[in-house]
Amino acid sequence: MEKNLNYNENGTKKVYMTTLLAGLFAVCSGLAIGNLYWAQPLLVQITSGFGLSASSGGLLVTSTQIGYALGILFIVPLGDFVHRKRLISIVMVLSIIALVSCAMSPSFIILALSLFSMGVVTISGQIILPLAGDLSKNEERGHIVGIVSSGITTGILFSRFFSGIIAGLWGWRTVYIIAALLNLIMALIIIYVLPEIPKKNELKSYKVLIFSVFGTFKRHGSLVRILLHSGLIFGLVFNIFWTSLTFLLSGAPFNFNTFQIGLVSLAGLVAAVVGLGLGKLQDNGLSVPALGVFVLISVFSMIFGLLFSDSIVAIIVIAAVFSIAVQGVSVLSQARLFALSDDERSRLNTVFVFNNFLFGAVGSALASFLWSIGGWTYVMIGAIVISVIALIVWIFSRVSFNEIDNRQ
Repeated sequence: MEKNLNYNENGTKKVYMTTLLAGLFAVCSGLAIGNLYWAQPLLVQITSGFGLSASSGGLLVTSTQIGYALGILFIVPLGDFVHRKRLISIVMVLSIIALVSCAMSPSFIILALSLFSMGVVTISGQIILPLAGDLSKNEERGHIVGIVSSGITTGILFSRFFSGIIAGLWGWRTVYIIAALLNLIMALIIIYVLPEIPKKNELKSYKVLIFSVFGTFKRHGSLVRILLHSGLIFGLVFNIFWTSLTFLLSGAPFNFNTFQIGLVSLAGLVAAVVGLGLGKLQDNGLSVPALGVFVLISVFSMIFGLLFSDSIVAIIVIAAVFSIAVQGVSVLSQARLFALSDDERSRLNTVFVFNNFLFGAVGSALASFLWSIGGWTYVMIGAIVISVIALIVWIFSRVSFNEIDNRQ
């Protein structure tokens, strides 16, 4: 008897991704990742409210990042083995509880612990993204990944921007109350809209699952090259540029305040809009040359950043163009990643996000170091060198990528 491709092996009807569902996934993912960034513009207000120095705010950022890294590593891989709707619902509810705890924290230490807990569980976006890849048809997967990925980018930008505005009007605790309400609304929508999706694999043991995450490197030879492209551009150069841009704009000749710097950061929103269609390059078999073009744009963006650092108009244009390049590298790398395996997308996404997290941490530290020894000039030279390295990696990777595409 011929197998019906519209049904799963257990007889349930297959669920395919629609543009509307992809849009919902994008909003949900953006809200989840945004939870990580509410605190960043609030650090001075929070620390002063608890009678502490502004430098103590770094503990809040660090605790959130550590929690998120642990959630990515130890929870997201479960997406390959358990019912995704149930897992997404659980972590979203836990995120709401953690956000309420942040809003009600009576002390700085409790707030840090609450942010750590929130970081662990606000990982629904990283479960949703591989799920979107699973539900997409092969010829549409890149486009769908681009839509959901744009939601994540938008979430990062808007959470930073709006938290500063809300805190300025009603205080930092209100930010977390509003965030909890938004997450509650989204959780109810997801629970209502998302159908029950059969699990893909049987989980033999949790220990085997975690070890299998690291086994993806052995099973997929091109994984390292994919991670390098994303890590160098999205992890290193992106964080070096945006971290140092805050230093540049806050000093002479600009002397911008936090709100003005936030407005400049919205230039990155262009990437979120353009990113909606970037995944089609993968669907149309153009991902390899397009990836090279985006890396090359990164190189030239950093060169122009070095040459035109005294013009705010030039900086905004450079930030917008560079953000498009970063989004292109990220979307194409992730679409290629999800094409490696139908059964391991959650584990592959775990490796991908954790890789970006590590590169990003190095990028932020490198930005501070380069700024301390040579200011914007050294920062841009470092970013140019890293972008050129990424271009060299692409040159040596494109042949193997093309061979894989031809086999597929």
